[in-house]
Amino acid sequence: MTTTYTSYRLITADLTRSLQRVSEQPDVARETEYYLAKIGSIKTIDDFFADNRLYNYAMKAHGLEDMAYAKAFIRKVLSEGVDKEDAFANKLADSRYKALVESLDFARHGEAATSFDRAQKGVVDKYTRQTLEQNAGEENTGVRLALYFQRMAPTITNGYEIIADEALSEVFRTALQLPDEFAAADVDRQAEAYETAIDLKDFQDPQKLAAFLDRFTALWEIENSSDSYDPLAVFGSSSGYGISPDLLLTINNLKLGGR
Repeated sequence: MTTTYTSYRLITADLTRSLQRVSEQPDVARETEYYLAKIGSIKTIDDFFADNRLYNYAMKAHGLEDMAYAKAFIRKVLSEGVDKEDAFANKLADSRYKALVESLDFARHGEAATSFDRAQKGVVDKYTRQTLEQNAGEENTGVRLALYFQRMAPTITNGYEIIADEALSEVFRTALQLPDEFAAADVDRQAEAYETAIDLKDFQDPQKLAAFLDRFTALWEIENSSDSYDPLAVFGSSSGYGISPDLLLTINNLKLGGR
């Protein structure tokens, strides 16, 4: 059986080729072809929500597949955009929502929102990467965590962003050999510990990031050699990293149906 370290290394040794193989999978190619053929004709948020196939593609691309049902919540995210400091997406600790707006910024660009490369090829690239990570996770959750961390780590600026993301936290706790109970510690203490242990700017250096993930994948293999780890505990039912209780409360306070 291939180890976590080896599997991760095989995928990332030629990441471009790995992504190409994913994009050529019949189901991925079919959904991507549909998305690219249709997205340019979408002029409003209503149009976007009316095409479930497009909507689900964009949601998965941003790691929000598990939130596709919460259309009222997503409508609020897209409607308010990100230009104003108090916009809904800017208030959420989860950066995936801001990324969705930046890809499909109807609030700023109106009918032209879907004409930009970030709304077309940019979303396709995200969808392919998400699929790569999900496919890897079907074989080994540790590989999926490593791939996710590789993608997200360069954007981390403080310890609180780590705490807000269970997948990032799992990687940190494993690599730093912290007990699971550490996740229940005071939030400020957790953030300080992460920032003290590692200079987060190091993750912008590919070599230092690779060294950190080498450590993580090796330790993950030791701690989860039977591969009995439950991916739902970290990633939720599909993509992303689950739904926090406070987020569920916010969703329940919104009307269902996307309006």
